[in-house]
Amino acid sequence: MSEKKKSNIFVRAAKSIGGYFRELKSELKKVVWPSAKQVRNNTGVVITVTILVAVLIALLDFGFQTLFAWILR
Repeated sequence: MSEKKKSNIFVRAAKSIGGYFRELKSELKKVVWPSAKQVRNNTGVVITVTILVAVLIALLDFGFQTLFAWILR
């Protein structure tokens, strides 16, 4: 009966880590990266929407604050 000699844990870990990075590299090649113009456009949209939501929350806060002050008079 011949049994395969098991490699030690360090060898198996190194192979596993190496396999992970090979797969990672392969998957990153499949990614379709956006152009610089598209990134700038998307960044502008995010900043604009963030500012609009902040203004909306500030207006709601002011309105509720005024309403509660009027009710508690």
